[in-house]
Amino acid sequence: MSVTVRIPTPLRKLTDGRSEVAVEATDVRSAVTALEASYPGFGERLLDDEGNLRRFVNVFVRDEDVRFQQGLDTAVSDGDVVSIVPAVAGGCGAAR
Repeated sequence: MSVTVRIPTPLRKLTDGRSEVAVEATDVRSAVTALEASYPGFGERLLDDEGNLRRFVNVFVRDEDVRFQQGLDTAVSDGDVVSIVPAVAGGCGAAR
């Protein structure tokens, strides 16, 4: 099944600037594996040493956060859009 993966700006250097790429996948885990195979570097940026999604990486399938579904085992269907969204952190500190 072909799914479209939306690539956030900080990771586009891995995809030669492409904001979306198509991969063959049946679930989020296989989408990440396919990304890594075609564009090395995604695995280490998205997954921790135990193979789980890093805390600061959010992945959405059909606009639903996979953490509230089956995580990396969340199924994808032909034509689905998988969005990778890095968490934004920070805030205003004391002015210097």
